[in-house]
Amino acid sequence: MVWKLWPRSLKQRLIAHLLVLQLAVLLAFGLSFVTLLVVADEGGALVSPTPVETAFRAIKRGVGGKLELADTADLARVHREQPHFWFIARSDRGEIVQSGDVPEIYRGMTVALDRMTYSDIRDDGPPSDYLAVIRRMTNEEGSFTVFGQGTLLSQPSLILSFSRLFVAPMLVMLALVTIFAVPRIVNRAIRGISDLARETDEINIAHRSHRLAETAVPSEVRPLVRSINSALHRLDQSYGQHQRFILDAAHELRTPVAILQARLDLLASGPERDRLISDCERISALAEQLLDLQRLEANARPFTSVDLVALCRNVAADLAPLAIDEGYDLSFEQNTEQSMIQGDAVSLERAVTNLVQNAIEHAGNQGVIVVRVEPDGVIEVSDDGPGIPEAERERVFEAFYRLKPRERGAGLGLNLVLQITERHNGRVSILTAPSGGACFRLAFQGARI
Repeated sequence: MVWKLWPRSLKQRLIAHLLVLQLAVLLAFGLSFVTLLVVADEGGALVSPTPVETAFRAIKRGVGGKLELADTADLARVHREQPHFWFIARSDRGEIVQSGDVPEIYRGMTVALDRMTYSDIRDDGPPSDYLAVIRRMTNEEGSFTVFGQGTLLSQPSLILSFSRLFVAPMLVMLALVTIFAVPRIVNRAIRGISDLARETDEINIAHRSHRLAETAVPSEVRPLVRSINSALHRLDQSYGQHQRFILDAAHELRTPVAILQARLDLLASGPERDRLISDCERISALAEQLLDLQRLEANARPFTSVDLVALCRNVAADLAPLAIDEGYDLSFEQNTEQSMIQGDAVSLERAVTNLVQNAIEHAGNQGVIVVRVEPDGVIEVSDDGPGIPEAERERVFEAFYRLKPRERGAGLGLNLVLQITERHNGRVSILTAPSGGACFRLAFQGARI
């Protein structure tokens, strides 16, 4: 298909179009100029000085120091092609060397060669017996004015000479301009589009209000930029409405859940009551996690200096009773005395808390949960549970996603961890602990002080 062979890049297409246009202009100029030379001036008979130049190259000094024409192969070829070839050369010192019979009409001109420098003489048509050229030439014997019989330049020779003298250098210059200048011109022309692409990369959920600038892009692209900005505005409004709905729903859930919990406490003890209380706690946890997500975005606090060692030590101390209650040992380890980053201490504490609570919920109610702080702003929370399959390690951070459908969690805790980590320009990953369990790793190298 032709369209598949054509470059898809706008930059490549512009360069290709300019190259084709330049080649077309050069070809048209060359053909026009050659045509003009061929048809102009009484049939276009142009005189070639080649025979005269050949004879001039044969000028040598003989034994007595007298100028003469050497019998060269090139000169012999000229005599074969032009049996009546004639030639005369006069040096600046008045020395004259001559070959053949100068036509009678030119004999009077030979005495004035010292006052001539250049001429092409053509007669009015065939048999063209009076074609002649006058040139100033120099060789090792000195400077000469040469006068001799010329020959008609054929059209193929004319075109070839023109191509060699004009077209080839112009083609080389055109290629250099195309290779070096055209890409720079195109780059300058589409620089606004490149800047626009980089600006688009900055748009994400945390910068929804960002809009693309229209001033630096070509006028042809501005309608597209306006359409994109309009779409971003509509998406921003829809997202805001969605977030407000979730926030309102979470707030509204808290009151009936609290009433339900109070009524369940009045029921007689038994398995049914325990299941209902568990379900009620799950609804309450979901509402709180939804509120946490909203607080993270709505109440974004400025970053301050945070010591990850102290923060993780406090989280481990706070959650140790809960872990022990569920059958775990909770251990805190530090491989650095201090690990300072720029961040929001409240949201970072929430992220580490969620990871520990996730381990408590899913590690099988046995073994050790370790909270570890490594150098260079790295936190690890590992357990001795069954671990997380590699195929699921990306999906567990999706909102409301759960490995097992009947799990107690709402599926928002790890999503909140991901959002907090990304807000701090960090990375969260899941590794396999030495015991085979899950190891969540938070890396905040970009936020280190």
